Formats: sequence, structure tokens, C-alpha cells
Amino acid sequence: MPKEISDILLHMGEHDLPFGAVSPPIFQTSIFSFPSFDAFQEALSDEPSHYIYTRGNNPTVNLCEEKLAALEHGARAKLVTSGVAAISLAIFSCLKGNDHIIMVEDSYDWAHYIAGTYLSRYGVECTFVDGRDIKNFENAIRPNTRVIYLESPTSFTFRLQNLEAVSALAKKHGIKTIIDNTWATPIFQNPLDYGIDFVVHSASKYIGGNSDILGGVIVGKSEEDMVHLFETEFQALGPVPDPMMAWLILRNLRTLHVRLPIHYQNALKVAKFLEGRDEVESVLYPMLDSYEQKELARKQLRGGSGLFSFRLKTREVEAVRRFTDSLYYFKKAVSWGGYESLVFPAATHYKKGEAVPDDKVSLVRVHIGLEDPDVLIADLEKALKTL
Repeated sequence: MPKEISDILLHMGEHDLPFGAVSPPIFQTSIFSFPSFDAFQEALSDEPSHYIYTRGNNPTVNLCEEKLAALEHGARAKLVTSGVAAISLAIFSCLKGNDHIIMVEDSYDWAHYIAGTYLSRYGVECTFVDGRDIKNFENAIRPNTRVIYLESPTSFTFRLQNLEAVSALAKKHGIKTIIDNTWATPIFQNPLDYGIDFVVHSASKYIGGNSDILGGVIVGKSEEDMVHLFETEFQALGPVPDPMMAWLILRNLRTLHVRLPIHYQNALKVAKFLEGRDEVESVLYPMLDSYEQKELARKQLRGGSGLFSFRLKTREVEAVRRFTDSLYYFKKAVSWGGYESLVFPAATHYKKGEAVPDDKVSLVRVHIGLEDPDVLIADLEKALKTL
């Protein structure tokens, strides 16, 4: 673990807190006043750099942003109300009407909707590609392509993209690159170091870490890009983070570098157990030696999080239902990144009685929490026997 990570998480920006406070205060105020006309005028002329209205900047929020920007090796960060708000603002800041965007096909559902459906009302077209081959990105580029959107690994199938190659290709054509780095976090992956322009996170996941806050963050490699995003998207659309939410993220960030390695160790142990079971067809976890993109995973990732998928040897929804309902320690829920273990069968995306595609019936996503992994393995073993 690099020394600077613990320094950022535990000390950055906290040496001169008011009244010698150890924990940063919550600036629960909507507005800030000025001592003179000139000071007021100066602030209004440069809103990205001043405290005027918490709808723009707030000291508690900004301290959280400074830490997140430093962790991602970025110039600046902007905290917002949710992960999908972060995705939207990053994409919107790079586009205008009738532009074109390229997105990996296995991306998060709402990112897929934003690019493929929502933006079509403004004439923006989207091409979805299998991100495993750089040629797919190259073949999809048009004269009006402005954004390549990545998610590495992807949410349910855990496919990787070669960040260095995609970044070089995008720069050659003057295209901005955005990546969702929620899975790896800056503890295990720093996409900006590979030339990516924007990183987005759902702070509701590992950055929050306790399943008790909603938030998102955008980190930009360029100060200019982030000021543009602040002035044209954030200020106009208003996904303003509450200072209390920012304070909770600051509190929970202090243990990020401690929590992630435990999630990783636990997930790797559980994934290896599942790999050895006759009831399991395959395990989709980038840190396994059996993973099809293991060389790329070793190059880009310093470790793995607690989230992965596996395929059961069944094509019956009823069998997947029995398996899921037999689990005791795995909560049935969406999202991930908290202390708890979760299970999310892909078949639950489909309504009762609706046909489930063959490749989705057997696909089950799990989040491995901070419990004793042997307890989780015993729980999974019991459920697998129902098959």
C-alpha cells in the first residue's frame, strides 16, 4: 500500500481545522457572506474557486473532493448526489446535439440508458461495443464521435478494457474518455495514469462502505475540463451533495485502504471455492488465474474488490430461486460495496413468467463482504446442494 494513500485518507487538509478539532466540522450552511463589496464582487467573478452558495462549493464537501481527487491522481473532483448523476454530468459535459458516443456494451444499466435512449432525444447517437478488443473501438469511431465511455471491469460480466490502448486511440481522434472505476476504487486502479480524462464513482459503494449514504464523484485529469463541468453542468443541473453526506464519506474514507484488501482476500477465497464446485459452470472474477483476461488484469489492477459473478450449471429459473432462497448470510439486494454480503441473480431482472435469456438464467452476482469467508463458503455450499 503506497504511503501517500494513508496520508491522503487520514491527514490531507486536516492540519489546521478550527479549534484544533480532530474530525473535520460539518459546514451546514446554505450561503457565505463577505466583508466588503470588493470581496463579494471578486468571489462572484470566479465562482469555482470561492465559497458563495453551498449549491456550488462548501468547505466540508470540498475537503472530501480534494481527497478523492488526490486518490485518483486527478486535478479536481466534484461530489454529486449519486453515481448516476456523476455518470450523466461527465457525459453531458463532453457532448452537444448530434454528437456520437461509444460505450462498452456491458456497462451499468443506467449508463446504458443515458447513452442509448435518453441522449437520442437530442440527436446523440450511441454505438455499443465489446470492449475487450481495441479494434471494436477503432471501427466504431465516426467524425462526430466525442466520447468513449468505459467500465472496467463491467458490472455483471467483469470484462476489462485496455485503458492505455483506448486512451491513445481516443487522443489520436480528439475524443474524451470516461471510465466508471467504482469496482476497483483508487486503491486498486488509477485510470487517469493511463491517460483517461474522467473517472466516475458511485460513492454509495466502497467509498461510502457502509450502505448508508448515496453519492457520486467525478474526477478529472484536467483542471480546465473540471471547471467547464462545474460551470456548464453541475451549476445548471444542481445535483448538490449535502454537507452531512460529504462528512459521512470523509469519515468512511478513512478505512478504505483497510477494507478493500479484506474484501479482496475474502472474494478470492470464495471465488476459488466456487471454481472447484461441480454445480458451478464458471466464475467471472478478474483476479483468478483462470480468468480469460488475466494478463490485462495484472497490468491494470493492483487487487480486486468483493464483487464477482458465477454461472450455475442449470438453465432453470426455479433452480436458481431455490439456490438464492437457501442462502442465509447473503442478503438479496441491489448495489454492493458495503460491509455485508449480497446476492443478485440476473434472472430477477425479468418479470415473473417472462422468458429469461439462456445466458442470464444461470448468472448470479455476489458481493463478498467483511464476514469470515469460511462462514460464507459454508452458506454457499449448503445452497449449492439444492441444485
